[in-house]
Amino acid sequence: MKKPLIEVKNLTFSYNGEKPLFENLEFMLYEGEKVGLKGKTGAGKTTLLYLIMGFLKPQSGEIALFEKPRKREEDFAEVRTKLGFLFQDPEIQLFCPTIKEDIAFGPLNLGLKREEVLKIIKEVSEYLGISHLLERSVLQLSGGEKKLCALASVMAMCPQVYLLDEPTAGLDEVYKERLYRFLKERANTYLIVSHDSDFLEETCEKIYYLEDGNLKQIK
Repeated sequence: MKKPLIEVKNLTFSYNGEKPLFENLEFMLYEGEKVGLKGKTGAGKTTLLYLIMGFLKPQSGEIALFEKPRKREEDFAEVRTKLGFLFQDPEIQLFCPTIKEDIAFGPLNLGLKREEVLKIIKEVSEYLGISHLLERSVLQLSGGEKKLCALASVMAMCPQVYLLDEPTAGLDEVYKERLYRFLKERANTYLIVSHDSDFLEETCEKIYYLEDGNLKQIK
């Protein structure tokens, strides 16, 4: 029987003792699924991604990743290389002096050799059309350029699952087309948070709406 790569069970979470944002929330993502998540601002979409990544800790419930419950920081750290997380703000992801170094950061930390890393940088940057940005600082980039460069740094890790938070924000039509192509050709399994309903319709086979701490499937 097929097991989910991500399983959220009976999850309850609140910020600083406030009213629970989630109460007994359930969610599963299987290999090969292309899932979208929408909802009003403040509904908890980004919070759910942060909980899956282990950046936040639930009050109760369980998060299982790759068929193993994750509770401690080291549990999540073990699998973060398999989860390609794109932050809503790309400047969180881009912190090195140049974009080239940002893309190299993850593969180098995986222990890959310099020649392998250079090959990855070339392949990823050419695929996304950002080769001309490699020697630039994030401070020299437009919003759309930052987003694609942040995506390149995630792609370089070859994750099994992509978690993308508002990936189309700041993208013009040219850059959005490159994102579409990436999702179609390179991303086998993903969960996308977005306010862009048309984008989700085109890229996701299943869409959930998050409201009042509950997930309702709308596609």
